[in-house]
Amino acid sequence: MAEPVTQIQRPAPYIEAAGQTLLDLITKQVGQPIQTGAFAPTIAPQNVLQRAAQQQAATQAGLGALSFDATTGAVTGVGQGTGIAGFEPFLQAAQAATGPQAYQQYMSPYQQQVIDTTLSEFDRQRQAQLATLNANAIAQGAFGGAREGVQRAEFGAQTLQDRAALQAQLLQQGFGQAQALANQQFLQQQQLATLQPTLTAGGIQQLGAVGTSDLAYRQSILDAQAQAAREAAYEPFQRLGFFGSALSQAQAGIPANYFTQTTGLQQPTASPLSQALSTGLTAYGLGSLFGGRK
Repeated sequence: MAEPVTQIQRPAPYIEAAGQTLLDLITKQVGQPIQTGAFAPTIAPQNVLQRAAQQQAATQAGLGALSFDATTGAVTGVGQGTGIAGFEPFLQAAQAATGPQAYQQYMSPYQQQVIDTTLSEFDRQRQAQLATLNANAIAQGAFGGAREGVQRAEFGAQTLQDRAALQAQLLQQGFGQAQALANQQFLQQQQLATLQPTLTAGGIQQLGAVGTSDLAYRQSILDAQAQAAREAAYEPFQRLGFFGSALSQAQAGIPANYFTQTTGLQQPTASPLSQALSTGLTAYGLGSLFGGRK
């Protein structure tokens, strides 16, 4: 009885040699660790414009100097400030223009001179009227009589009454003007207290927007560098994949087509900051990204 014959089917020698070479290259490549730190997600630190905007906001709130992390730019501390918000001085000035005594600081320093001059002119005119009254009494032969005495008494009483009324009117006018000025001062300071935060917020927003634009640019550079580092790290695997694909097709008698692929490799993703910036957040909407990194 004939002994069984064992047949071993082997690929062509050049295919077998190429397969052995591929296996050696793969074994060597997978034995080398990939330095993933070069393309790990990285967040660009806050720039000087953003820090300046945050400092302005803190100062507006009455806080002191902010401390920033040297690596991330995140706020790490707040110094002792005045405790007075930017609008408070205007409110304090407005408060000084209220109350029952507020009018006094707005009284005219020349009011008494005005009153004295006005009353002097009043007295001069009344003296002229009294002289006329005496002249009429003399002309009528009634000077020194009872009737003339009554007229003089009535004239004197009316003069005193009119003089007091004139003086009171002048005082009331001065008081009314002082009150009006105090009220005007109150309204002006109140308007400034409202305007000041609006103007300050506008400046902070513009400064922060410029800082955010710069942050987005620097973040895109970091993302591009990370992607380039990732491509460089996985490029040998792509070449081995192409080699293996070409070898398989050659063994099957199919001409190999040149192509590149990254099948099986995790594609790089945008960093958290890039994703946040793409949604249109301002620099102050990104606080959660920096707040936890101290």
